[in-house]
Order: sequence, then C-alpha cells, then structure tokens
Amino acid sequence: MERWWNGDCDGLGIAPSLRARDGIILGVLGLLCLGVVMVWSAGLSVGDGPGVTVTTILTSRSAVYLALAVAALFGASRVPMHRMAGLLPRSNRAAAVYTAALLLVVISVYVPGLGHAVNGSHRWIRLPLIGLTFQPSEIAKWGAVVLIAWFGWRHGDNLPRFRRGLLVGLAFVAPIAALVALEDLGTGVLIALVASVLLLAAGARVWHFAALAPIGLLAVFAAIVTSPYRVRRLTAFVDPYADPQGAGYHMIQSLVAIANGKVAGRGLGFGLQKFGYLPEDRTDFLFAVICEELGVWGAFIVSALILTVVWCGISIVRRQRDVFLQLLGLGVVLTFGIQAMMNLAVVTGLAPTKGIALPLLSSGGTGWILTAGSLGLLVAMDRVSEAQLAARPDADDQQPMHDHQRTGSRAQAA
Repeated sequence: MERWWNGDCDGLGIAPSLRARDGIILGVLGLLCLGVVMVWSAGLSVGDGPGVTVTTILTSRSAVYLALAVAALFGASRVPMHRMAGLLPRSNRAAAVYTAALLLVVISVYVPGLGHAVNGSHRWIRLPLIGLTFQPSEIAKWGAVVLIAWFGWRHGDNLPRFRRGLLVGLAFVAPIAALVALEDLGTGVLIALVASVLLLAAGARVWHFAALAPIGLLAVFAAIVTSPYRVRRLTAFVDPYADPQGAGYHMIQSLVAIANGKVAGRGLGFGLQKFGYLPEDRTDFLFAVICEELGVWGAFIVSALILTVVWCGISIVRRQRDVFLQLLGLGVVLTFGIQAMMNLAVVTGLAPTKGIALPLLSSGGTGWILTAGSLGLLVAMDRVSEAQLAARPDADDQQPMHDHQRTGSRAQAA
C-alpha cells in the first residue's frame, strides 16, 4: 500500500515510471480532448449546417478554450511554488482586502451593463466592447481555496479555538459562499464543503463544526424554500414522474439518455436525446450524452480520468513539506473531485438537479481555464518536491501530513 503514495501513479497500474504530475497532465488533457469532441457532438442539429469533421472540431469555440486551458495548465506548472510562503502576506488586513475583492467579483453580476442573465439566472459577466463572457463564481470558487489555505497556514495555532480560530476563518469564507449560493446553490455548497475540510485539516475541531452544522443546514434549507424552482427540483428528485412534463422532465430525459447508451453506446454523434429532448446537454448534462453515445465504456473512461487526477493529486499533496502548499493542493483536489462527484450524482439521478458543471468536460471557457490552471499548480508542487528530494536523498517522504516541517508560523503534530 505504501508504494502507492510515493508520488508515482504505479498504484493505478498506469506505468511503473509514471510520475504523479504526468498522471495529472494526462488526465487533464484526456478530459479536455474528450470534452471538445462531446460538446461538439451534443451541439449537433438537424439541418444544412456543417458536418462533423476534424476541421470543424478544431475551429470550434471549445477548441479555442482547450488551447487556453492547456496554456493555463503548463503556465501554472512553472510557478515557483517553493517561494510562495515568502511572498504571502502575513496580516489579516491583506486577507480582508482579498476577500472583499472576491465579493466584489461575485456582486458584479448584478451591475447593469456588466451582468449577463441567462434563463433568469445572474451568473455571468459580459465585458463591454470585447463581448467576453465569464462566470465570477468560478473565480470565487478557486479564490476561496487560496484564502482558506492561507488562513490555515497563518492561523493554524488558533484553529482549535472556537472564537479566535474557527469563527474567524468562517468569517472570511462564509460571505463568499453565501453570495455565490444566491444564484448558484451548487457552487456555494461546494465552496463551503471544501473550506470546511481545509479548516479541519489545518487543525479545527470536529465538534466545533458539529455545533455549527445546524446553522449551515438551516441556511441551505432557507435557500431552497425561498426559491420556488429549487423546491420543484427537490420534489422532482423524490418523484420525477409526478410531473414528467414539468419539474421531472430534466431528470427523466437524462436517465433515458443513459439507459439508451447501454454497454457500447449508440455511437459518437448518433445520440437522440440531444435533439431537443435533453436540456443543458452541452453543459451540466454532458455526461448523459457521453453515456448515450459511448455507453458504459465512455462512462468508464470519464470516471478513470477523473480518478487518475484525484489519486495523483493526493499523492502530490502528501509529499509537500510546506503547510500552505499542503492545504492549497488539498483544496484543489477536493474542489475538482467533489464538483465531479456532484455533477455525476445529478446526471444519474442520485441528487436533485442543480447547475454545476462536470469539470474539464462541460462546455465553459472560464471553468476549463481556471480548473486546468489550478491543477497545473499541483504539477508545479510535484516538481518542487522532486527537486527537494533530489537535493536531500536521505529525506523521508513518507511522513504523514502534519508531521512535516512547517514553513509557516507553527509546527503542528498529526
């Protein structure tokens, strides 16, 4: 078992010499390439438009996003992560300014002339003149990971305390998650979940979280009952066939697409549900199209690529000796993995319908670029840890997370 965590991915049976960062790069490239092909396939329509050719796929908008995401991946992989601790601010004032900036980004969706509503949902910003559209919630999601990683690194000694530790950390991230949840409950819950796990990993006490859990659950309950469409989604999850042409339509069509794929699938481009039956087939429900056209094998490929990224990411996190890099890497892995799990649960009918994308697959330029860039930071971390081990060949890289030497202001035992 221990050799599975030595920074290589041989525990997955990929290749004995495959390094963890190679597994992440291959996983990201595989998901992006599959995403370009499947987004194009899901966007097909009956008519006189251009057919599916290599040229039409390579010149599509998704191909441009793929190129930008790959550039973000390899650009982030060259960031000198070993110098991060020395560049990070030490004061809470700097963190407060950073938090305020993230809040302003989220609030900007309501600014007239800047916010861009789709289907009544204010989740996008359209920049004037250039017409570029992006999702502020994506910036807030990854920005919150950096914020909580910083807080755990800087104030880990205080986290076991309730008022001076945990409450202060929650005061930073709770407004971000709450504002995002107003328009995107799924992403808001994702931010809160990742932040909670990071605070626990940094030293917060479980019973403190247990005491606050009713407040969090009450907030989610209030967000649901105050939005009629969310109530309909919840009732449709309980019994989608109670309103098959209304609230339950989305989930039913997704399950039909998955069932029609069977083992081998209908074939790439030959799916039927995308022709006006399955809503959001290019975005949140792209996995249903994959299952219909590529069958069980397509679902297996997607799951294997996601698990490869998560597994190799965890192995990189375990090798880090800097507490900030440990928490940052863990936050990246958790955000990617939990978001993928949430999307797959929704598409397969295991969770109520919510607007959350399948990372690196569902159509969306902001998500692809920021997710690939964040995973690129894991690649950069692996380069640093490998260089450190090469410089210190006798170093023991199998110590647990909290036994490593701290570069922050504390040294905490496991």
